[in-house]
Amino acid sequence: MPNIREVAGLAGVSVATVSRTLQQPERVSPKTRSRVMSAISEVGYKPNLMAVKFRSGKTQNLVVLVPTVANVFFARVISGMQEAAAERGYSLLLGNTLGNEEIEAGYAKMVQTSQADGLIQLRAHNPFDSSMLKDRELLPMVNACEVLDTSLCPVVTLDNRTAARAMTRHLISLGHKCIALIKGPKSSPLTQERLAGYRDALAEAGIAFDDALLFAGDFTLQSGHEAAKHILAHNTRPTAVFCENDETAIGAMQGFKQAGLKIPDDISVAGFDDIAFSAFSDPPLTTIAQPAEEFGHTAVNLLIDVLDGKIKRAPKVIMPYELIARASTGPAPRAI
Repeated sequence: MPNIREVAGLAGVSVATVSRTLQQPERVSPKTRSRVMSAISEVGYKPNLMAVKFRSGKTQNLVVLVPTVANVFFARVISGMQEAAAERGYSLLLGNTLGNEEIEAGYAKMVQTSQADGLIQLRAHNPFDSSMLKDRELLPMVNACEVLDTSLCPVVTLDNRTAARAMTRHLISLGHKCIALIKGPKSSPLTQERLAGYRDALAEAGIAFDDALLFAGDFTLQSGHEAAKHILAHNTRPTAVFCENDETAIGAMQGFKQAGLKIPDDISVAGFDDIAFSAFSDPPLTTIAQPAEEFGHTAVNLLIDVLDGKIKRAPKVIMPYELIARASTGPAPRAI
């Protein structure tokens, strides 16, 4: 049976380096790591991973809590996490929690009982009980995307207020003064931050805020389609609609087109996220692009650094955004 010494000899490294590659791959250069992994494959060496994990005191597993795996943006974030985790020798355990606190607490118990090393939470809720902070400076957690205002763990987020203000300014620059907003879920901090940015831009332009132009949504295609019906029934139809995510915007566009409106000639529509479908919708959607995969990369690397004791104070990482203007927005139609 092939052994670790054969791997070391073939790779031209020490036995300690092979062991380090398996236990702490981040401490081995990519070039050396590649040689070792190729040698392992060539000789057919099968390391006793359970023994490796027992000696290191780590499972090399990270739990990821996702409010819904059906969300296209979250899918991209998870893709980035998987890539970063593999690079550092970790595996992901994915929990589709549906925002249920009991389900989240159950996954957090996996960390508390050493079945996983740490946790990444993609919504604004701390699933750990107070005992997790005993003798700890930070929770073994990173909060990403929809985040808490906390110093208990690192957070990775976007300046949603500034980004929403930028999009609303864009619509105003096209001559729109009656701009509707289709919101996200009431409980989401993203909803409130993007609403605040929308209001900021209106105030800067001297346009009175009208809460009758706010329409309920929940970040789904269906909610956008339903909101479009209410917008069409509004006493004064808006000339532009800003949706708090792209799925909502695509659903709204379908609703407007079914009613016979042309986009953007009759009504402009803008979204938020820049999911893959946005560039291929009809017409292509104006949106705020977020670096979804980089959210995932950053969250995983921060969590592993917390677990390795490299981070003592919780950083707040603000990711960049880009406004992408496409054919779904245009000049405000002239009043007849």
